Amino acid sequence: MSGHVNKLRPMVWIQRQIKLTQRERGFHIVTAEILGALPELGGVRTGVLHLLLQHTSASLALNENASPDVLWDFETWFDQVVPERASYWTHTLEGPDDMPAHIKTALLGSTLTLPVTEGRLALGTWQGIYLCEHRDHGGSRSVIATAWGAAGDAG
Repeated sequence: MSGHVNKLRPMVWIQRQIKLTQRERGFHIVTAEILGALPELGGVRTGVLHLLLQHTSASLALNENASPDVLWDFETWFDQVVPERASYWTHTLEGPDDMPAHIKTALLGSTLTLPVTEGRLALGTWQGIYLCEHRDHGGSRSVIATAWGAAGDAG
């Protein structure tokens, strides 16, 4: 054994509801908006950030954060794979974009769990958090952000 002493660090828990800016239908990078609402994340040395989007017609995803073409291509592909006004939809009372929005959300998911290292998200160079808005008029969206982990300096 070496002479190194492993000091226990206090645990920190952060939980907050984040109201995202209302966006039009499409795929939108919201990394900065989410991190801006969580300044305490800087105090987490090693931990996890869990995000839950509280809606059934929008989703969260982690993907390319540099090229706007990727955002457009995602929207184009999903609209072709899950078409509106298909004859087989039976849930149509809330409009032709509603059931396709539910399917897209089921495919992409409404949660992300991301590592935190030294007070920052440990994302790849080209990764960003997407809000995937699947409705024409989805309204504002809420995310429950829960972060936990070891706080402070190694001492």
